[in-house]
Amino acid sequence: MGRGWKILIGVIVALVVVIGVNALVVDAETKSAAVTEPGGRIVSLPGGDIEVVEKGPRGGSPIVLIHCFTCAINWWDGVIPRLDRDHRVIAVDLLGHGGSEKPSSGYSIENQADLIAGVLGRLGVRNAEVVGHSLGGPVSIALAEQSPRLVNRLVTIDSIPDDSYGDVGFIGELPFKPVIGQTLWRIKPDFSIKDGLGVAFAPGFKVPDAFVEDVKRMTYSSYTGSHDAFDNYTGEEPLPQRAAATGKPVLAIMGAEEQIAKDPGVALAAYRAAGAQTKLIQGAGHSPNVEKPAETAAIVLAFDKPAEIAKKAAARHELQKRLQDGEAVRKRP
Repeated sequence: MGRGWKILIGVIVALVVVIGVNALVVDAETKSAAVTEPGGRIVSLPGGDIEVVEKGPRGGSPIVLIHCFTCAINWWDGVIPRLDRDHRVIAVDLLGHGGSEKPSSGYSIENQADLIAGVLGRLGVRNAEVVGHSLGGPVSIALAEQSPRLVNRLVTIDSIPDDSYGDVGFIGELPFKPVIGQTLWRIKPDFSIKDGLGVAFAPGFKVPDAFVEDVKRMTYSSYTGSHDAFDNYTGEEPLPQRAAATGKPVLAIMGAEEQIAKDPGVALAAYRAAGAQTKLIQGAGHSPNVEKPAETAAIVLAFDKPAEIAKKAAARHELQKRLQDGEAVRKRP
């Protein structure tokens, strides 16, 4: 064997060793909780330390916001000011995300729901409208399954019924492949993170730099663990059926320009077939809470007060009827 071949083989062996060591190091990484949001605080629970932001009057009807995969509380920045005028709003960073703790395991949907229940218990919150965006959707449903007294109503935002309804493509799946994934995680530049986040919005939407930082705060274990948790949970039973079984009123929202769901209309039809109300938001992709915060907030508020809205509608109808009757009387000869 020539000297050149020996050098080449040596380089290959060294590269394999480096990649293998990197995979072990990346897999073992953990991070402690730290406040990352203005007004945020850490709630220490047996299963992990969770960052929470609370806004609005404490006596207001509670609304709980649970963000998406690779996201954080700041994905609700445009929605919260529109909700907290009359409502007690609690936004939570899921385990492994934002300012919450990032252990090596514990990312199942059921465990995430247990942690949310622990936070709400500490805050004295019950009978909340729980709003979950994407990954937050199954967590909100699991919360209703496991702690029904904490949940009054369920809202899912672009939470596909199961993984057969979505497709991120071959490139999108590469970060979850063994060895390749750990390597890509180590070397990922900001521009590639931003490019990857583009599918969470309508085509052409400018991804905020803060959302890139949200991804960089994660560990590889929290990244893959959270991704696998969705598949495991919906693989047992699709979200529409799970949500219906809770007995809670359900509203499913989706953006019309979805890039993750193959067909948002088909996904919403699955929710309707299970008895949920549905709403399609035009001009938004996978994240209407970011792209169309005013419209999203209005829908959430309307769903929270159906009786009040019905009462106002009835009053308007009665007023219109009286005006019409009065006009008819005036026109009599």
